[in-house]
Amino acid sequence: MPATNIDEVIATLTGIIDDARANASRLGYFAALYRRVTQSVKDGIAAGRFQNGPLIERLDVTFANRYLDAIAKFQGGGQPTRSWAVAFRATHDPFPLIVQQLLTGINAHINLDLGIATAAVAPGDQLPGIKTDFDQINAVLASLVGTVEKEIAEVSPAIGLLEELGMRTETTIINFDLTKARDLAWFHAQRLAVTPANEMDAVIAEMDLAVAAFGELVAHPGPVIDAVLAPIRLVESDNIRRVIDVLASPAAAATA
Repeated sequence: MPATNIDEVIATLTGIIDDARANASRLGYFAALYRRVTQSVKDGIAAGRFQNGPLIERLDVTFANRYLDAIAKFQGGGQPTRSWAVAFRATHDPFPLIVQQLLTGINAHINLDLGIATAAVAPGDQLPGIKTDFDQINAVLASLVGTVEKEIAEVSPAIGLLEELGMRTETTIINFDLTKARDLAWFHAQRLAVTPANEMDAVIAEMDLAVAAFGELVAHPGPVIDAVLAPIRLVESDNIRRVIDVLASPAAAATA
């Protein structure tokens, strides 16, 4: 059953994290980060950080349900969107860095799901009214990604080399630019908000193909970049449960 409120989203994410930890599955990496994002959005709504709290909760739940549906399909042997299939398959590959594992999920969720969810809750001429809060949600995500990058050093001690190698700035990691992802999601929302219902599936399928192709590049950027990243991967922790615990953080786990 789809989640109907943020508390149900957090509870479902906690179940995914617990299951991933029990089975030492990298599926728990993105889920752990996502629970923190969802908790931050919930806290922001309670604190009046958004202009329209009830609408943002609807957006958050609609957005989250796309991920929850995708992972349920994947775990049940079904076919999620291509973008999520790329991200989920990457969790079975030990070679991508922890941050790459996270970014394949962020790619699917922002570059594909966010635009779809935004257009669904604010269709047509309602869309401009959500723009300020849309940007605020993305600011929450960007700030948490920055925090998590620092925490990852606990399980990936050479992660700082990305900056030295010119592969990380405040908004960009391994060619994944959060600002550009946000802008693309808004572009998709604008497009979908005016797309006729009978054309919606075809438009989303077209978007999905492009996002999935980019996800493959994030997970597998090619032999040259793979060779550059190899020294970082060699000293990363292979203890999946420990990585999940770091990404989940004690504070986030305590609130779930």
